[in-house]
Amino acid sequence: MATTNISKLSSFDRTLASARSTMMFSEIVRLAVDSFKASKFRFMLTMLGMVIGSASIILVTTLGLTGKQYALDTISSIGPNKVEMQYSGGNVIGPDNTSTPDFMTREDMHAVLDQVPGIVAASPMLEFHERISIGGGVTKDTMFLGVSPEYKQVRNLKLLAGRFFDDQDAVAHTKVAVILGSFATELFGSPRRAIDQQITVRGIPFTVIGVFVERVQLAQGIDEIGDQTILIPYEVARYFDGTSNVKEIFFTMKDPSLVTPAAKEITDVIQSRHRPTSVYKAQTLVDILSVMDRIATMLTYVLTLAAAITLIVSGVGIMNSMLANVQSRLREIGIRKALGATSREIRLQFLTEAVFLSLSGGIIGTLLGLAIPMSISFLTPFKIPVSAWSAVISLSTSVLVGVLFGTLPANRAARLDPVQTLKYE
Repeated sequence: MATTNISKLSSFDRTLASARSTMMFSEIVRLAVDSFKASKFRFMLTMLGMVIGSASIILVTTLGLTGKQYALDTISSIGPNKVEMQYSGGNVIGPDNTSTPDFMTREDMHAVLDQVPGIVAASPMLEFHERISIGGGVTKDTMFLGVSPEYKQVRNLKLLAGRFFDDQDAVAHTKVAVILGSFATELFGSPRRAIDQQITVRGIPFTVIGVFVERVQLAQGIDEIGDQTILIPYEVARYFDGTSNVKEIFFTMKDPSLVTPAAKEITDVIQSRHRPTSVYKAQTLVDILSVMDRIATMLTYVLTLAAAITLIVSGVGIMNSMLANVQSRLREIGIRKALGATSREIRLQFLTEAVFLSLSGGIIGTLLGLAIPMSISFLTPFKIPVSAWSAVISLSTSVLVGVLFGTLPANRAARLDPVQTLKYE
């Protein structure tokens, strides 16, 4: 008989332990849903902060990624495959102890083209300044750049009107010019009106055959093109300079991955053709793109963190709402404890309610935050980048906020004395 009672008692204890460990969580979830239904308006207002905060994380991250992509695309459009060689110093000492700059030459460019693979376009650049006459006694200070026809491709220029000079113009030493758009407007009123106009340099007439602009306008002094710039064939420009020297040489590589190794090879080839003391430097956009990518990524992280603070503020609202919820359900807590619910189960119940409230707002906010940029991409030609990680961060932060700010109300409910709560009116 005693053995039977012990057996029954052990079976009861096992059943009770099983109910508390396996069935209790489903019951807790059901109670959390019932609690939400009983106070819809209050919980929806509390959830609103989580909705706004979660949507903010998605939208701020999207804005950061969009700005990053725009900045990188803008810089890349200048010419991500470009290698620009410049003379940086080192002079040649003549027999009479005179110092002469050891400039690069057009022959250096041809030597590079013969020895360095992967180059698809190249152009020398010769610079000089002259006053031009446009008739009627009007003259203008102007910067002339003598370049090859491939300069248009190397510098990724855009024609507003007319055409760029070609190889035939270069070989025939044709006196033609391609003028900067803003300068053409200043001189002739508009880019189209500038076509076929005459400008005179040292008494030599040039015909304007094209008007160009840079696809990306850089700050003054960063690139070689100024406000009053006219491009002419290199073969014609060298007669004004009187030498075969060039100020810069531009190369375009077949692929961006070739830029960094090619820059070193080009430098070595040119250096080998000049004095060891002369210095030549290769400039590329690879380093600029890398730095811009890191800066934009860091800014995106900072903005996302700032948006996450909104969720923390919303967590305070959840904590206050749950404290009020505990206070209004004292008798329920007392009855559950009197029926055998442990402090752990009470704590888990209210913590689950807090997480349910926080996560529900997080899901709605995440869906809203994703819907806006996706709608823009679908309905407009603009492609807005959306990061899946922003959704993961948003939902994870929502759960974390629910746990952190639901712990205090849950602990308070778990510590309540069932005798005192049953007396509460």
